[in-house]
Amino acid sequence: MLLVIFLVPNNMNTLAQNINSSFNSPLGDLNKVSSLVTLFLNASFVLAGLILLFFFILGGIGMIGSAGKNDPKSLEQAKHTITSALIGFIVVFTSYWIVKLIGQLIGMPNLL
Repeated sequence: MLLVIFLVPNNMNTLAQNINSSFNSPLGDLNKVSSLVTLFLNASFVLAGLILLFFFILGGIGMIGSAGKNDPKSLEQAKHTITSALIGFIVVFTSYWIVKLIGQLIGMPNLL
């Protein structure tokens, strides 16, 4: 018969603090609304960057694939994809700086 003993610490809060400090998790510092907003904005900008990269690669592959064909429609579609990705980049870049400016104006310079 195998007997397994689990050691449970008396203070589970201390264990949670130690895990947070070991892994440097941003979820452990969500004690204010501003830190939740900061986490959400950072995650959304990273996600927007990944989507932008995906569409640039997709448009580039479309341009390469349409180079050997005699089909101007596929080339225009690839150009449209890259143009849309570039416009999206400008929107995300501008929104990042608007959020930074708002953070400075309301007295929270480390918003992002």
